[in-house]
Amino acid sequence: MQDRPAAASARGWIVEFMLLAAIWGSSFLFMRLGAVEFGPLPTAAVRVGVAAAFLLPLVWVRGLGPQLRRHWKPVFLIGVFNSGIPFACFAFAVLSITTGLSAILNATVPLFGAVIAWIWLKDRPTHSRVLGLVIGFAGVALLAWDKASFKPDASGVAPAWAVLACLLATVCYGWSANAAKRYLGGMPALVTATGSQIGALLVLVLPGLWYWPERTPSLQAWLSLLVVGVVCTGVAYVLYFHLIEHAGPARALAVTFVVPVFAMFYGVLFLDEAVTGWMLLCGGVIVCGTALSTGLLKLRGGVREVDAVK
Repeated sequence: MQDRPAAASARGWIVEFMLLAAIWGSSFLFMRLGAVEFGPLPTAAVRVGVAAAFLLPLVWVRGLGPQLRRHWKPVFLIGVFNSGIPFACFAFAVLSITTGLSAILNATVPLFGAVIAWIWLKDRPTHSRVLGLVIGFAGVALLAWDKASFKPDASGVAPAWAVLACLLATVCYGWSANAAKRYLGGMPALVTATGSQIGALLVLVLPGLWYWPERTPSLQAWLSLLVVGVVCTGVAYVLYFHLIEHAGPARALAVTFVVPVFAMFYGVLFLDEAVTGWMLLCGGVIVCGTALSTGLLKLRGGVREVDAVK
């Protein structure tokens, strides 16, 4: 039986987990609204620029500036792989494939993260968590199989390139989560989140300016990137790095299994997208895989046990 501090800790990371999934589920919608007018690289640059501008004053107010200056090299480098490259890849992808499919492909992050942790950090997952990864990935694969199309779109770009861009982004996420756990352990989440956005901005600012659109983007496009920068990046990454520190990279990465469920919900609510029974079935499989891969649901001796939160 868990003591009260442990139970409170468990409830805390579960709440953060679901909140992060809900926020990141909306990021694909806002990113598409911005990328259509800004283009992929400017979209990614504006996103990290807005996030950095939002987070940096909070770092100074809380007196965390010295920590950021002391550890800027690993924080900035991880930011390139955890924000810079993935944001550009997904901004490119949503121009050719649906936001729902992009979110589904994003759900492969825990698979890559677990493999990288196993090879690099010698962090061998338990049998129940391996099973959870397999089940979650199976749900993702089934849903992607139903939705993916590799026919060239109106722009002449084959969606296959968008799919590969999403997978490149997920590999970067998997590596950076493990790198953050290894090199940034004990660092405040606010410092890590802020530094990562600054690092990403440094590599994206020049390409973003080079490919800046000739036509001035609409107010809707600007507001979309403002939301994706402040909420879906600034606030979300504080939650994300806090999860890595207190729940571990495996559980933090598993949030991507739940993101597609929220992304589909937002699609129905705001874009009038249809949700089929097959999509709901696959979403249920993904959620079950997430519960196993995070340790919330365990299998012992053939009997299913749910971790008690009392």
